[in-house]
Amino acid sequence: MLTLDDVGVRYGGVDALRGVSLIVERGRVLGLIGPNGAGKTTLVNATTGLAPLASGSVRLDERRIDGLPPHRIARAGVARTYQNIRLFGALDVRANLAAGAFARPARLHDDEIRSLLERAGISQVDPDAQASSLPYGDQRRLEIARALAASPSVLMLDEPAAGMNPSETTRLVETIRAIAASGIAVLLIEHDMTLVRAACDSVVVLNFGEVIARGTPSEVARDPVVVEAYLGTGAEALA
Repeated sequence: MLTLDDVGVRYGGVDALRGVSLIVERGRVLGLIGPNGAGKTTLVNATTGLAPLASGSVRLDERRIDGLPPHRIARAGVARTYQNIRLFGALDVRANLAAGAFARPARLHDDEIRSLLERAGISQVDPDAQASSLPYGDQRRLEIARALAASPSVLMLDEPAAGMNPSETTRLVETIRAIAASGIAVLLIEHDMTLVRAACDSVVVLNFGEVIARGTPSEVARDPVVVEAYLGTGAEALA
């Protein structure tokens, strides 16, 4: 279980996050939504050690992990994907997965590679294919597979459906739900409200770095503060 308690992040004189508290539970998907600039990616960066906390704490189960360098947080069990694809494009699929499994004492076996690709929904991908040669949607999923290679207890997905077509997005819902069902706690940042509604057990809404609502997707959709923050568009799509 990942717990953020009263987390604040400041860049210069600007509060990017203020008093943010949330819990990502094992086996469940928590959606994190909000307008552009609301602080969603900053929250992921703060959790994974890329942005220092100005206040509050981050705990993985009972262990406090804020203040640790990113590689130690990853070793502790927190993995992530990125809003913009950050694969090693010149390397093959196998090498990208090996990078995700950097903390393992031994190399990934072929059956483990096949399992990771299957869990990410790209079982048809050739492990020897160059990562940059894959279709865009498969590259997105390869990032998920690379994160899963770290054997995380928490997986943070930063807009994994960006650039996907509706069919690919529908398949992604199945992938995310299956990952959660395997016992991993999933935090999903996403602008596609149809995906949020289908994939998430609960939702937290950020606006200007603060939590303005939380609840099930349908509860959040009826919150007038959320409707106003989304100018009546994103929230209505959740209903």
